Amino acid sequence: MRQGTRDELLAHLAEAAGGLALGHPTRVAVDGPPAAGKTTLADELAAVLRDRGRPVIRATIDDFLHPRAQRYRRGEYSAEGCYFDTHDNHALNRLLLDPLGPGGDRRFQHAVYDHATDTVLSPPVTTAAADAVLLFDGVFLLRPELIGRWDLRILVSTELEKTVARAVIRERADVARRWRERYIPSQRLYFATVRPAEHADFIVHNDEPQRPAWETRAR
Repeated sequence: MRQGTRDELLAHLAEAAGGLALGHPTRVAVDGPPAAGKTTLADELAAVLRDRGRPVIRATIDDFLHPRAQRYRRGEYSAEGCYFDTHDNHALNRLLLDPLGPGGDRRFQHAVYDHATDTVLSPPVTTAAADAVLLFDGVFLLRPELIGRWDLRILVSTELEKTVARAVIRERADVARRWRERYIPSQRLYFATVRPAEHADFIVHNDEPQRPAWETRAR
């Protein structure tokens, strides 16, 4: 394990993501619990890669949700519902990951759902450059339905109790119940059944974001 500055971590990840020669866009998963720092890390990594001249596609699992009625059909605080019912993984594969992968035509859509209005989206189809890097952040990204689609897998790790405090600061105090009854138990289910750390290329320990530690893992 290595510990360093934020810039050192980003340079290390940029070298890994930018160094793959695949003949198709590089699909990078930035996985981890809610409020672990996935979105921030993906945004910062995107900026570094763009500064190096690479075209970057930014997308998130939050734009591949099922409608609210399906997400909460087992109840608002169901951990099983959070894991099994929340995300439209079929659409994610069909519209984004497979088109950018081997044999794909690079014509993709980056979203299927608008969280604010709880409505289905159909954005225009875009064609990716062959050397583009997709940086995709979200929860449960190394699950069996998705694991084979990623060319590089980053797992952002932090103590689950710290994510509650971060969520309360980021959102509002009444999210604590949802975190403790839905989000954290669903992460424990994911870690127990999928064991994402065993599938990650990099594990970023993000308890101290400005002094992160990271591991490079052999697949």
